[in-house]
Amino acid sequence: MAASPSLDPTELGAYLALIEVSSLVRHAVEQQLREAADLSYVQFQLLARLGDSPSGCHRMTDLADGVVYSRSGLTYQAQLLEQRGLVTRAPSRDDERSITVTLTDDGRAVLARTFPGHIEVVRRLLFDALTRDDVEALGGVLGRVRDHMRATPPRSAAPRRRRGSGSDSP
Repeated sequence: MAASPSLDPTELGAYLALIEVSSLVRHAVEQQLREAADLSYVQFQLLARLGDSPSGCHRMTDLADGVVYSRSGLTYQAQLLEQRGLVTRAPSRDDERSITVTLTDDGRAVLARTFPGHIEVVRRLLFDALTRDDVEALGGVLGRVRDHMRATPPRSAAPRRRRGSGSDSP
């Protein structure tokens, strides 16, 4: 019988530390976002990506890939943001099948109001415990891991499954 795959103690320790740090930071960030602007973590990611874009807009599919969220889930989150006047959604000029999401002035104002507290939480929980060399090393390591993981096509680029189709059923 073949041995089951396992992680060595160093790999397991690194993995568990990554999971715990990620969970602790995300929990604190989610609390801050709710208190500062009544935003979910995904809504903030969506607004921040739009705010980081020179045009202030992105196609929904590109946003889903960037925030690693399902198309339908992101559509729902964008709808909630649109209802609050923080984004607009419209058919893409380049591809009539695509929807473009654009950050509004109110959305920019929410980002401007939210970022100082967001940065304070991230700095206090993550970066205050590290030296500058640590931050550079962490960025390099996580960048390589991200690039490795992103080498596989994103979920939102995968063909959609059709219900009732025998070959695509799980």
